[in-house]
Amino acid sequence: MSAPGHTPVVALAGDPNVGKSTVFNALTGSRQHTGNWSGKTVSNAYGTMRCGGAAVTLVDLPGSYSLRARSAEEQAARRFLASGEADVTILVADATCLERSLLLVLQVLELTSRVVLCLNLMDEARKKQIGIDVPALAHALGVPVVPCAARQGEGLSALTDTVHRVLSGDAPDRPAAVRYPDAIENAIARAGLSRAAALEALRCDPPGGMTAEQLDDLLTAAVAHRAAQIAGACVQMPAAACARDRRIDRIVLSRRWGVPLLLALLAGTFYLTLVGANAPSAWLGAHLLGATDWLAHGLAALGLPPFVVALLTDGLWRVLATVVSVMLPPMAIFFPLFTLLEDAGLLPRIAFQLDHAFQRAHACGKQCLCMCMGFGCNACGVTGCRIIDSPRERLIAVLTNVFAPCNGRFPLLLFLCTAFFAGNAAGGALLLTGVVAGSVALTLAVSRLLSATVLRGVPSSFTLELPPYRAPQVGRVIVRSVCDRTLFVLGRAAAVAAPAGALIWLLANCTVGEMTVFARLTAALDPLARVFGLDGVIALAFVLGFPANELVMPLIVMGYLCTGTLTGVGDLGAFHALLVANGWTLCTALCVLLFTVAHWPCSTTCLTIWKETHSVKWTLTAVLLPTACGLALCLAAHGLCTLLGIG
Repeated sequence: MSAPGHTPVVALAGDPNVGKSTVFNALTGSRQHTGNWSGKTVSNAYGTMRCGGAAVTLVDLPGSYSLRARSAEEQAARRFLASGEADVTILVADATCLERSLLLVLQVLELTSRVVLCLNLMDEARKKQIGIDVPALAHALGVPVVPCAARQGEGLSALTDTVHRVLSGDAPDRPAAVRYPDAIENAIARAGLSRAAALEALRCDPPGGMTAEQLDDLLTAAVAHRAAQIAGACVQMPAAACARDRRIDRIVLSRRWGVPLLLALLAGTFYLTLVGANAPSAWLGAHLLGATDWLAHGLAALGLPPFVVALLTDGLWRVLATVVSVMLPPMAIFFPLFTLLEDAGLLPRIAFQLDHAFQRAHACGKQCLCMCMGFGCNACGVTGCRIIDSPRERLIAVLTNVFAPCNGRFPLLLFLCTAFFAGNAAGGALLLTGVVAGSVALTLAVSRLLSATVLRGVPSSFTLELPPYRAPQVGRVIVRSVCDRTLFVLGRAAAVAAPAGALIWLLANCTVGEMTVFARLTAALDPLARVFGLDGVIALAFVLGFPANELVMPLIVMGYLCTGTLTGVGDLGAFHALLVANGWTLCTALCVLLFTVAHWPCSTTCLTIWKETHSVKWTLTAVLLPTACGLALCLAAHGLCTLLGIG
């Protein structure tokens, strides 16, 4: 029972992909991103829930299959549960695969008996005609069991009521959840410690001449045997429960059709993005940039000096309008579509298809999951690398995650593929799909290079769970992807782009001698940039875009418009005309595309890499490695175009 004045703490634990983050969001009203694949949560998340009319702190622990701490998320979960900080632990289990979830449940019950089992995904179990005897399950485990379907809000009130009852009363005395072989049970009895402490001590000093590996095998086998016993007594699983998923997987995971099908889905996503973004981009550009004169008159009426008016309108406002008009429509379409594919359970299938390739690169197959996270945000992808057990393989994944184009780079890639190479949305979608496939190939190549040189080693094995196919929650996915991804990314870009626009205007209007500061900087960078098929404006845009990749596109625009006007740039066709008027050729566009895929990480990702590695050396490596690859690709492309006479 909690002490007076003490805010109760409830831990939320469970396997990956059992809907744990969905339960957390439903109980706390939070908007933690959820996805139908493992490895989403790699650090503790905190929220507040109402329980019996009082506020309770809910701690969402990383998803873990076991408390035999090996990976970072298993260590974090075990440390928190063993600390005794939690007054009650909610264990989230998958009703469609209860036996697997019981492995973790039984291990947690050795640490604490103040547990409530949340039997989630009951709606999926009913669809598959899986029957679960809830009273028998509660009796076998000795803890309350609450059936839930968190996505529909089913059973959550009963869950909070049950947690409140456990918080209000003492934990019941219950027998040991698992019976181990006699040699281990006798050693536990002789230790004179709690069962959990005795087991932890035995791992350091195994009984009866056992090795640590033999002890771990016996412990795991005993837990698995008990889980199978409980599931066998409490669960009725029809033979055809997973037949639909298996039929689909015969196609999606086949060597012949799997990869082409997944590439086709990705190409379709890009196509819908390109087709849907053109008209909104043109409309936003026309109206936002058309408001410049109105804004200038308003500022002048306030008595601001002409210099300040020009700074705020021609600098800050125009670049902000460009960011919104060019970036918002494609992001508002792409992110929901990509999230729908994720929510349906397709990302783990992509990881399954790529696992063999990563193994051949002497990297961990889990790296494909981190790479998929990197397509949303490289900083998130780097953090997600914690799911990789091996320090060597984790470092490879961290150093190569930037090769996955993040959401900040997609607008520029979409534009380049469509405007300069394909000429239409369908061709642009196919080409961008090829670019993404090329980025995966580059990730594999650099991973193999690292594993053969500075990070030598043998790839480790891992278990990849394929979640069931689920109908995505379209409305919720759209709302959350727009709020959590689109508006967040746009807000971050706008927050940095607006002052950057003012800075560019100042650089373009402040002179040193007979040249503006901007002209001097671009002139200084131009000779070196030309070697790589770029120019000084492009090079300076990438340098000034270090705070956020979203800035590169508007910075290029502002750079070329130092002597022009921004009118109509919100229209992607006018943007293309502006670039061509400033000397862009197919070769230039190709080199910019290559350097967009491979260059230094943004400032947020660099900071995340430093926090994850605690090493300045590896952070600098993460900056220099992709930059060197990008420059090498640009040099080769420029040389080939020159040789073939391609302008």
